[in-house]
Amino acid sequence: MKRSISLLLFAVISMQTFAQLKQDDGYRGIWYSIGRTNNEYTYKYGGGLGTYPSNHYPFAVYAPKVQKTFFCYGGTDTAGTTLYHEVGYFDHATGMVSRPVLVLDKQTDDAHDNPVLQVDRDGHIWLFSTSHGTSRPSFIHKSNRPYDISAFTRIHPTKMENGQAVPLDNFSYLQVYYDAEEGFLALFTHYEQKQLRYGRKNCRVIAYMKSRDGITWSAWKDIANMEEGHYQTSGQSGKRIGTAFNHHPNVRTGAGLDYRTNLYYLYTDDFGESWKTADGKTVNLPLLETGKTGLVKDYAAEKKNVYINDVNFDADGHPVILYETSKGPEPGPQNGPYQWYTARWTGRDWDVRPFTASDHNYDMGSLMIGEDGSWRVVAPTDAGPQRYNTGGEIVMWLSKDHGRHWSREKQLTQQSERNHSYPRRTVNGHPGFYAFWADGNGRKPSVSRLYFADLQGHVFRLPEKMTRPMMKPEKTGE
Repeated sequence: MKRSISLLLFAVISMQTFAQLKQDDGYRGIWYSIGRTNNEYTYKYGGGLGTYPSNHYPFAVYAPKVQKTFFCYGGTDTAGTTLYHEVGYFDHATGMVSRPVLVLDKQTDDAHDNPVLQVDRDGHIWLFSTSHGTSRPSFIHKSNRPYDISAFTRIHPTKMENGQAVPLDNFSYLQVYYDAEEGFLALFTHYEQKQLRYGRKNCRVIAYMKSRDGITWSAWKDIANMEEGHYQTSGQSGKRIGTAFNHHPNVRTGAGLDYRTNLYYLYTDDFGESWKTADGKTVNLPLLETGKTGLVKDYAAEKKNVYINDVNFDADGHPVILYETSKGPEPGPQNGPYQWYTARWTGRDWDVRPFTASDHNYDMGSLMIGEDGSWRVVAPTDAGPQRYNTGGEIVMWLSKDHGRHWSREKQLTQQSERNHSYPRRTVNGHPGFYAFWADGNGRKPSVSRLYFADLQGHVFRLPEKMTRPMMKPEKTGE
């Protein structure tokens, strides 16, 4: 009963917010932190997290028909007190960016509620407003006209549950994919109470659902439900969708979700009708046993934490996973090295190779694989002004031999005032809008600016103040 009243209240708030849909006056990212520490690093992680977390995707989609990249982000008001779900676009023909449209005030400052975006075959823009757990509802909005962000309508989706259609009003850590023939397939997290060896836990279960029209969704089907749960990060190549995930071991009282280990991988070629391991063996879902089916590498044996950044595919449709390991969740040099790796399926086995090192567990980056077979990683792998805090200075790395050797192709940011974090790649990425991210102070609340880079390594800052409907982004000297 309490949940029903809470959802009704949020629905009323949402409709009031929707009635006030308007263009914002500039680009301001959300600043967010979690996990207060008793040392100089202040937080487990924090900073400008408008494109956080790695388990949300995509934030940007290129639409070739209109030569525009549409993007969303977690914005905020001028006081930085609430999370706005905002949408903008970059016009590749003119080199200009639109004023952002404020679609929803999420009534929280939690960046885990950041939105994701997709574009359907007719050009309508879909905004999926996620939630962090079950205390807040989730929403879906659809643009009123194709390739047009000026007006959105709230969708009232349903899902199947016990043979009946019920409201789809809550989902977390969403990664949503689109196929012109199949429609939407979404990977996400839901929460389930379980009695485990070390007490009753609210566990994070990874699952998927699908819909042809974005309104009527299938029943939820679990992918994995091991011990205390999982984080998953995924990617798409045509009709192939692959997910990489870790798990939270129930190893002792108080261990909790900060402990995440092992690396697993599964994929589907038929939009969720069946799921397979990398070698093509069909599996029965959900996976329940740790260290078994789908295991890429056993990090529990090494007592290492695993943070998954991205999943992409080579020309043969083989997955490449970009991830990071450390000795533990707390920030600082004691848990280093914060070692980055790539894991590539060769067609026979997993080729796991060290890539580089950084100074924080949440130094997330993205993996781009070109048609020529080149691999690029855009990531904050250099120490920033807030050393051992989230993010840093962003580097574009290049490998031409499947991750065996890497070179620093371009330093994208340097001598910054604030750490840069969570650079994200674009669906159908255009070289003119190659990576998209935000900055922010890792140790104290600050302003957060939004940036994008092109393939040549030029960096552009989105306008903090928009005086016209379309403006040129500022090319930085960094």
